Amino acid sequence: MPELPEVEVTRLSFADRIAGARIEAVRVGKPLRWPLGVAPDSLVGRTVTGVRRRGKYLLVDLDRGVLLMHLGMSGSLRFDAAMPEAALHDHFDLFTDRGVLRLNDPRRFGAIVYAESESAPEAAKLLGGLGVEPLGEHFDLDAFHAALKKRKAPIKQVLLSGDIVVGVGNIYASEALFLAGIRPTLSAARITRPRAARLQEAIRDVLARAVTKGGSTLRDFSNAQGESGYFQLEAMVYDRAGEPCRVCGTPIRMIRQGQRATYFCPHCQNR
Repeated sequence: MPELPEVEVTRLSFADRIAGARIEAVRVGKPLRWPLGVAPDSLVGRTVTGVRRRGKYLLVDLDRGVLLMHLGMSGSLRFDAAMPEAALHDHFDLFTDRGVLRLNDPRRFGAIVYAESESAPEAAKLLGGLGVEPLGEHFDLDAFHAALKKRKAPIKQVLLSGDIVVGVGNIYASEALFLAGIRPTLSAARITRPRAARLQEAIRDVLARAVTKGGSTLRDFSNAQGESGYFQLEAMVYDRAGEPCRVCGTPIRMIRQGQRATYFCPHCQNR
C-alpha cells in the first residue's frame, strides 16, 4: 500500500507539470471505493491550480473545487503528454492541455472524490480525523507526548491509527520504532518524554529519507513518471525477518499486530 513517502513522491513527480493545465475531458472507468460525486463533464474547462498532500491523500486544486485522490492498496498515478488506450485497470483519466493524468488500480480500493472546497462535507469526511503532518512545523513534541500518554494500545498500532500523527504506515512505523529503540508492543502510555522525542525525530528522519529515495517499491509502486523507489534497499528491519540486525547481528523478528506484519530487533528494541 502506498504510504506517505510514496504519495509525496508521486505528488512531486507531476505537480509542477500539471499546474496551470486546463481540463479538456474526463473519463471514468469501473467504480472505485467511493464515487466521483459530480458529473465528469462538469469538470471540463476548469484549471488545475496546484497539487497538495494531506496524509495519504493528494489534493488536486482546481480554480473551482478540489479533487481528493487516494491510491488505496494498489493504485498509482501516471502523468504524460499522451497515454495509450485505457487498459483493464485504468479507472480514471483527466485529460488536460498539458497531458493526461491516469489512475491505475488493480484492486480498486483507491478513490477520486470531488468537493467544492476542502471544508465541504465530502472533504471533511475524509480529512477531518487526520492527525498532524509529521514533516510539517506543527509536529510538536509536547502535543505528541501528551497524546501518547492517553493511549494504552501498543505504540505501533497507535502510529498506524493516523489520528495523532498522520501517514506513518506499516513500513515506516517499524523503521522509526527501530531507530528510536522502542519495542513495537510497548504501550504508548508508557513512553517517556525523552523517548517520545527520539521517536518524533525518528519518524521525521525515516519519512524524509524515504521521500529522498523515491519511496519504497515492494511490489509495483512507481511515481507519476513510472520511476520506482529504493528506500527498501536500506530498511533496517522491515521485511528482514530472520536476517541479522544491521547494528547488533541479532536475527530480526516478525510478529503480527492487527493483522499487519511488524518487524523489530529483540536486542536493539529491548523495551
